[in-house]
Amino acid sequence: MVTAKAWVLKKHFDGFPKTSDFDLKEIELPNLKDGGDMSGILLKLHTVNCVCLCCRPYSQRDMKEGDIMIGTQVARIVESKNPAFAVGAFVLGNKGWRTHFISNGKDLQLLPSSWPESLPRSLALGTVGMPGLTAYFGLLKVCKVKPGETVLVNAAAGAVGSVVGQLAKIWSCKVVGCAGSDDKVAYLKKIGFDEAFNYKTVKSLDEVLRKASPDGYDCFFDNVGGEFASVAINQMKKYGRIAVCGAISQYNDTVPQKGPYVQIPMIFKELQMEGFIVTRWKNQWEEGLQALLKWVVEGKMKYHEQVTEGFENMPVAFIGMLKGENLGKAVVKL
Repeated sequence: MVTAKAWVLKKHFDGFPKTSDFDLKEIELPNLKDGGDMSGILLKLHTVNCVCLCCRPYSQRDMKEGDIMIGTQVARIVESKNPAFAVGAFVLGNKGWRTHFISNGKDLQLLPSSWPESLPRSLALGTVGMPGLTAYFGLLKVCKVKPGETVLVNAAAGAVGSVVGQLAKIWSCKVVGCAGSDDKVAYLKKIGFDEAFNYKTVKSLDEVLRKASPDGYDCFFDNVGGEFASVAINQMKKYGRIAVCGAISQYNDTVPQKGPYVQIPMIFKELQMEGFIVTRWKNQWEEGLQALLKWVVEGKMKYHEQVTEGFENMPVAFIGMLKGENLGKAVVKL
């Protein structure tokens, strides 16, 4: 018998999440069952990707108070009665904020056998995982980016934005990005952004965007929404494309934000704006993962992880991520 620890949603977030909104529970797990391909597998958390921005809106939409917090993890198999999953193997699961869980294997994805020992397995939750794929398909399928174009990305030092910028450079584009601290701006320049600025310290967002690209922007990968998007949309080139990936500026609002509105620039510039969720291209994920892994191994794609040690620190890490304290992908290791 194994006792798992799990963080549950004690109270739905009212504005910005607080540590008191979470509760740590213990759960007794049953013994594994035999049964061929449906046999049980016991897994132990290695790294958890629950400190993800998407947890904020999805928790409000999909969770009830008392539910285990949602999230994806890299886990290690510690006991198995399923021949397809060997003890010691690492897998991706989607079991939320818990230290151990049991699966029949249908909801698990083995990490590629080609995964280099030199790379942290936690990258399967970031650059070579769902955030990296979000950047990949958002640029490729929604922005339809072409060599020589100019790409704008906000929240550019985060898990998705940092990959967006580097992919755009790999695909021979000019890239402009913004972040919320001077250290993050320095990191963006280090990984190849042509222009980068601290949106919290500039006097005029409109002015700094015009200076970074006087001719405007072909593609805008928007992770933030709100005022930033309202300003940026007016600097798009004719026939520009906007990929709406997130709305960080609005996730913790208790009162909905009001305009300005997008219709006039959308009409006169004949822009395309499209929201997307990366699971739309689930049947093409393998293609994207192989490309991302190859670029990381070749050194063309850099990564940074904000690592928090200790399962007990999950809520603190989650809240810190929402405050923008992370550089790159925020992960928690057991």
